[in-house]
Amino acid sequence: MHDVDTLILGGTLLCLDDAMTQIEDGALAIQGDTLLAVGTAAELGARFTSPNVIDGRGCLIMPGLINSHTHAAMTCFRGLADDLPLMDWLNDYIFPAEARNVDPELAYWGSLLACVEMIRSGTTCFCDMYIFEEETARAAKEAGMRCLLGEVLYDFPSPSYPTPAAGLAYTRRLLERYADDPLVRIAVEPHALYTCSEPLLVQARDLAREFAAPLALHLLENQAEKAQIEAKVGQGAVPYLQRLGCLDERLIAFHCVAFEDEDIHLFADQGCKVVYNPESNMKLASGFAPVSRMLAAGIPVGLGTDGCASNNDLDLFQEMDTAAKLEKVRHLDPTLLPAPAVVAMATREGARVLGLEGVTGSLRPGLKADVILIDRQRPHLTPMYHPYSHLVYAVTGADVKTVLINGRLVMRDRQLLTLNEGAIMERVNRIAERISRSLEKPGP
Repeated sequence: MHDVDTLILGGTLLCLDDAMTQIEDGALAIQGDTLLAVGTAAELGARFTSPNVIDGRGCLIMPGLINSHTHAAMTCFRGLADDLPLMDWLNDYIFPAEARNVDPELAYWGSLLACVEMIRSGTTCFCDMYIFEEETARAAKEAGMRCLLGEVLYDFPSPSYPTPAAGLAYTRRLLERYADDPLVRIAVEPHALYTCSEPLLVQARDLAREFAAPLALHLLENQAEKAQIEAKVGQGAVPYLQRLGCLDERLIAFHCVAFEDEDIHLFADQGCKVVYNPESNMKLASGFAPVSRMLAAGIPVGLGTDGCASNNDLDLFQEMDTAAKLEKVRHLDPTLLPAPAVVAMATREGARVLGLEGVTGSLRPGLKADVILIDRQRPHLTPMYHPYSHLVYAVTGADVKTVLINGRLVMRDRQLLTLNEGAIMERVNRIAERISRSLEKPGP
């Protein structure tokens, strides 16, 4: 018998590996931050002992979910400006609110609240783009969450830097500081083609190459943006990125709603990645990303919630449900985006998109122990013929019982172990009062 740090025994194990292995009465052995063994409860129970045995009976056990695109600190702007088109939402509400209110305090506490919400709904890893991202990294570390993040880069001043050069320098400091961190990785993140000049895009590209880091940006979120970019650069957005040398396996593009066949072929040929954000796209009436065509072309596609100002929650189970149903009704074809493929987008494929496929996204020996247990003993999950169907069409974030990240318990039996959610909510409510006051129009 070999002693390990943690044993999870019993339950239905969904490995989300290439073979989509499913093990009834399964088990995981965890040593430190790593999955040491995957098998049946009988097998691993005979091989290992542990002072920390987690009873997985009555649960679905699977890799933690990966939210491949969000803006964590924007929990502070949840519900601030709804029912608006993208550019009105950005220019008339979000950008002004950010300019008046975003500071390290908001970035830190808003990110902590996002971590609470994500852990409670089974997300163990997220990809973030926002302002004062060093504060988001600090929050993620305190929560024990895995993340890929980067400071948003603009051509205009940000609350965290006065010039694009200073924004790039901020990003460089993040890249250097977190070079060997076990949980935090850094991406270079120009906001979008309509907010970034060609020189800034080229400098961002070069910085990403220097550090072998991902290059991530919003791209073709709607048709209006498509027309705006074509008018600005004199060609399509994706051919423009190709001309700048930005299309390669490190590029992660968020949204990609207004993709044409040429764009899909270029992305597929160059190994670029996409993150699908169906609920944000629906809420802003941005349109439908051609997800099925992207997948058919071999493009890795992950799933993201976007930020709370345009979604308005971070529940990736709800996002899976929406993604599957939206694609079916759009094409009047119920076979599109079947449940196992959607769950893969939120786990294994999300890891692939973020360059973390050798770290997380599946339950395989040697990967990090990012694991969630879902309580299947619930009326809305009874009976259970097909676990993947339930994960997409019936499970909610509230069904997540226990969460481990990097081998560490961060939630057990719905009790958070790393964060004080009451104190965090109280602080964010105080920040929200300040935001409301800043947007009040002076009286006559």
